[in-house]
Formats: sequence, structure tokens, C-alpha cells
Amino acid sequence: MGLLDILLGRTKPVAPDLDQLFALPSAAVTLQVAAGFTPTGVGAVCFATVEGAAFEQTHREVQALLDADTDRTGPPVELTQDDYGYSWLVSRRTPDQLPQLVNDLHAVNSSMEANGFGPQLLCSLAAFENDRGRRLALVYLYKRGTFYPFAPLPGAAERRDSALELQVKAALVNDLRAEEDLGRWFPVWAAPGL
Repeated sequence: MGLLDILLGRTKPVAPDLDQLFALPSAAVTLQVAAGFTPTGVGAVCFATVEGAAFEQTHREVQALLDADTDRTGPPVELTQDDYGYSWLVSRRTPDQLPQLVNDLHAVNSSMEANGFGPQLLCSLAAFENDRGRRLALVYLYKRGTFYPFAPLPGAAERRDSALELQVKAALVNDLRAEEDLGRWFPVWAAPGL
């Protein structure tokens, strides 16, 4: 960063730190104790839609990598597109396999990054629910290296439970690197698993 950047208020972007994803299993324990939410076994990586042979090759590589997991049943990764035009690579595991799900998310992000698709990566999430069926996601912002909770209100058209989100953020302060800028707590309405 140069003097001109400092004078104009520009900041150096935070480098992605995919290893932050490995904090999710311990955060899940805290989340269960503090708010009663447990993993659903669904995780996803969101990215700006990419067309072409290079992405297809990367998707096949990710598929082959995750197919090699002998503990997995069913399709390892499904590619979906939401109503907003974003693509999601979705991994499904049993609820007790959060560490393996985190490995899947890390592998997908790493593969896309290694193949030149890092700029298209937006976020990753792990889905949780409580015993009343309320849904919550812990969202990792790829370009910021931080997490935030997203809690859509049940039955409501694109409304979120901000109080629950702030409660979860406070509960996980020692477990996850939280996104402090609430303006970056983007809603992920069409996210798989929510």
C-alpha cells in the first residue's frame, strides 16, 4: 500500500484464508450449546456463474476428488443455479459428518482457486437447524476471510431474524473470525439447505 492509497482511504483487500473453514466443527459445538442449532449436513459454495470448458473440467475434477471418499453415499457434489443467477456446488452429508463436510467445502474452494476461478468465488456456507425446524447458515465470505450468521424467518418472504443473527455472532466470537461490517452480511435467500 502506498501513501496515495492511505490518503485516499483505500485499503488492501484481505487475502482469502480457506483454513478458517476448519473452525466450523468447534463453532458448531458452541452453537448447539448457546442457541440449540445443530448441523443439517448440507454445505455449499457459491460463485458467480462461469461458462466454458475450463470450468467444466474443474467441476469434473472436484466431482472425482469427492467421489474418492468411500464414506460418502449418494452424489458428492451437485451443481445448481439459483434465481439470482449464482451457481452453487452443494455437498450433502449426514448431520454428524460436519468435519467431512468442511473438508468438502475446502476442497471445492481450493480446486476452484487453483484453477483460476478464485475471483468468481463468493461464499461458502454450512446449514444448521434447531429442534423447532428453524434454519440458520454460517456463511464464510471468501474475499474477506470472515463469517457471519444468516437466519431467514420461516414462512416469510425474504425476511431475516436479525436478533438471532446478532445472538449467534456474539456466541461464536471466540470460535470464528466474525465479519464486523454488518453491511456485508448479505442475505443468501436461495442458498441450498435453507
